[in-house]
Amino acid sequence: MGDWRRSLAAAIRTPEELWRVLDLPWADLPAAQASAKLFPVLVPRGFAALMRPGDLSDPLLRQVVPLIQEGEESPGFTPDPLAEGDCSPVPGLLHKYAGRALLVTTGACAVHCRYCFRRHFPYEAVSRSGRWWTEAVGHLENSPGIEEVLLSGGDPLTLPDGVLESLCADLESIPHLRRLRIHSRLPIVLPERIDGGFLAFLSRRRLPMVLVVHANHPRELSPEVVTACCRLKAAGVTLLNQSVLLRGINDSADVLVELSKALFEAGVLPYYLHALDRVQGVHHFQRSSSESAAMMAAMAARLPGYLVPKWVREEPGAPGKTVLPW
Repeated sequence: MGDWRRSLAAAIRTPEELWRVLDLPWADLPAAQASAKLFPVLVPRGFAALMRPGDLSDPLLRQVVPLIQEGEESPGFTPDPLAEGDCSPVPGLLHKYAGRALLVTTGACAVHCRYCFRRHFPYEAVSRSGRWWTEAVGHLENSPGIEEVLLSGGDPLTLPDGVLESLCADLESIPHLRRLRIHSRLPIVLPERIDGGFLAFLSRRRLPMVLVVHANHPRELSPEVVTACCRLKAAGVTLLNQSVLLRGINDSADVLVELSKALFEAGVLPYYLHALDRVQGVHHFQRSSSESAAMMAAMAARLPGYLVPKWVREEPGAPGKTVLPW
């Protein structure tokens, strides 16, 4: 088993263990235990090591700690806020936008982000035995208007290199495809995933590769993460970052400015700053549109344009991400 797989196997998986590792107030544990029944805890130990012990308000901890608010209902927050169930022509493939399609490669992740918009996604409806993607590849072969395929999940980098190799080889056999894109949190929360085997996999790709990582706060960019990003950039991968605007985590211009600067120094361009997807159980992370717009304006006043991410919302049925005004 490779180092990254050992690290993933050793990840924190219960509220009790998270409390012990970070010396959190025991009076708050019962609420976390109740919420973890709705969506399990999963935190790599290396990511937990970046958090401040004893501090429930730590912005990295708040991304992964179960809170009692997750069990509360809130108007407008639903299990499938993006209506992804309506845009799946074959199991595991989502075709929402012209020219590109998304393949749900796995339900597994290396970290369970409490704001995850797919926390209720029916991953079990897609078979994962053998070459499970054959039907999806067949659909793509018969869809000449699709030029780009996104590998998402879950997190595609939880798959072994051999599986990724087979999947990408089948995709690259489709003549009208021009780009492959991977969306992954692993380079941020489990940077040891970017090892020699994965870099060798990248070197064998026929199509240009874009890797969209997901960092929400500058403290996530540890020296190990920066090294992983530099290795990816040296391998010719285009690196972009997407964040989610989250109350109590990155909802200040100071934090967002620092994040953009740190990303650029690691070879990653800010790409999207997502408005919170209204999935059931995450309403406590939401900021108002007026507050968010003010933060965007303050950030834009302090950064060159190429370091200001697009502030966007994904809306069911829209032809692409909706760029929000500020």
